[in-house]
Amino acid sequence: MNTPEHAVVLLSGGLDSATILALAQGEGYVCHALSFDYGQRHRAELDAAAQLATAQKVVEHRVFHMYLAMFGGSALTDPALQVPETLGVGIPLTYVPARNTIMLSIAMAWAEVLNSRAIFIGVNAVDYSGYPDCRPEYIAAFETMANLATKAGVEGKKLHIHAPLQHLSKAQIIQLGTSLGVDYAMTVSCYQADSAGRACGVCDACRLRREGFHQAEIADPTRYRDPLRGSDL
Repeated sequence: MNTPEHAVVLLSGGLDSATILALAQGEGYVCHALSFDYGQRHRAELDAAAQLATAQKVVEHRVFHMYLAMFGGSALTDPALQVPETLGVGIPLTYVPARNTIMLSIAMAWAEVLNSRAIFIGVNAVDYSGYPDCRPEYIAAFETMANLATKAGVEGKKLHIHAPLQHLSKAQIIQLGTSLGVDYAMTVSCYQADSAGRACGVCDACRLRREGFHQAEIADPTRYRDPLRGSDL
């Protein structure tokens, strides 16, 4: 019998990460879920990640604590900056400097300790906010770096960064996750959700999520603080 492969899965508690966890498990990986408490605006997404990890019966779920809010520079970590509620031009204020690089570096370290050759991340380069660290060329560059920077990589145990959602629309991701049994009612995508996990309905993450369900022709299970905002397309 073949020994199952282990994978580190970045689990934010959002729609994309819930889908990537289900996908990794569907491919037979033994999944170790990794979430980050980095000083973000709310803890609702971390609560959602914990619920998803339990529901999906991952082998373990760890939360890495860091404090990117000490630098600020993002509406997600700096209370002095407001989360944009209208579409702007260029990279939005919700971009957190170097976030994916830091998170993938921690995941890389854990994967090496686990003797794992796989990291799964739910980045998307179609229906997303234009973040530079979600692009396919970034993921490819990080994978190259990881295999240069680790003992495992030097010894030929190459690490692969799996990002299979990169070229899917939000609707396609939702359809895929639904086919895998993902309960999207458990997920939190909103940049400024309240303590109960209810979405604002107006930030970019809410807009992309709402439009995704609409285009997928699947009922949106998102809980909104103002239900009217959830129906506003």
